[in-house]
Amino acid sequence: MTTVPELKEQVKNFWGRSSCGEIYGVGVSKQEIYDVQSRARYRLEPYLPEFARFYEGHGKDVLEVGVGMGADHVEWARSRPRSLTGIDLTARAIDHVKQRFDTCGLISNVFLGDAENLPFPSESFDIVYSWGVIHHTPDTQTAVREIHRVLRTDGIARIMVYHTYSLVGYMLWLRYGLLAGRARRGLKDIYHDHLESPGTKAYSVKEARELFAAFSTIDTAVQLSPGDLLEGAVGQRHRSVALTIARRLWPRFLLRRLFRNHGLYLFIEATK
Repeated sequence: MTTVPELKEQVKNFWGRSSCGEIYGVGVSKQEIYDVQSRARYRLEPYLPEFARFYEGHGKDVLEVGVGMGADHVEWARSRPRSLTGIDLTARAIDHVKQRFDTCGLISNVFLGDAENLPFPSESFDIVYSWGVIHHTPDTQTAVREIHRVLRTDGIARIMVYHTYSLVGYMLWLRYGLLAGRARRGLKDIYHDHLESPGTKAYSVKEARELFAAFSTIDTAVQLSPGDLLEGAVGQRHRSVALTIARRLWPRFLLRRLFRNHGLYLFIEATK
C-alpha cells in the first residue's frame, strides 16, 4: 500500500513533469507561451474570473495555493493587492510564474510550499484562492484547516475542487468500470487512479460543505468543465478512437441544458 509521503511525492512528480495548461503552449515560442495559455484558459473557462473576482484583491493580502502556470496569479497581481503570495508543490510552477512576472513587470512572493502546512502565521490573509489544487494533496481536510487558519476573521476562501457526480466521472466509469468488467467500481476509486495525478479526489456538495464546516458561511455551485464538454485538450491520458469520435459528436448544447448540475467543477466560497 502506498504511504502518504509516497503519494505526495507521486503527486509532486506528476505535476513536476508538466504544469496544468502547458499543452496549450506546444509549438509556440517561449515568449508566446503564457499569452497562448491564458487565452485558452479563459476561453474554455469563461466563468473563472466571475468566480475568482480578481478585482476584490485590490488593497488586500492575497494568497494563491497552487499557482500552476500563473495565469490567475497575474490577474490577482493586476488588481493591485497590498501583498500577493503564491505557493506550489513544484519548482516547475514556481519557475513559470517567476518568468511570467518578469515578462509582465509584476511582483509577487512565490515559493515552494505545501498546502497541508502553509508557512504563514495565523490570520495573515484577506483572501485565499485555489483552483483545482487541494483535491490532489493526500490530506485535503488538513489543507482546508490551514486555509482557515491563515485567513483573517471575515476573510474569504474561493476554492475549486472536483465534483463527484460529473460527466467526466461517468465517462471514466464507462471505460475503467463497465467496459473493464468492473461495473461496481465506484467513482471515487476511478478518480483516484485515472483522473490526473495519483490519488485525485472528488466531493459531493454535501461532502464539500462538511469539508469547510469550520467556516461561518459556505456557498457552493457546480459547473460543467471543458472535460465534461470534451473541449480543449482534455483526455490526454485517455486517447482512443472512441474519444476522438465522441469529441466530434458530443451534444454540448443539450448537455449544458440537461446536465448542468453534473459538472466536474465544484465552486466553494467560504467566509471565516
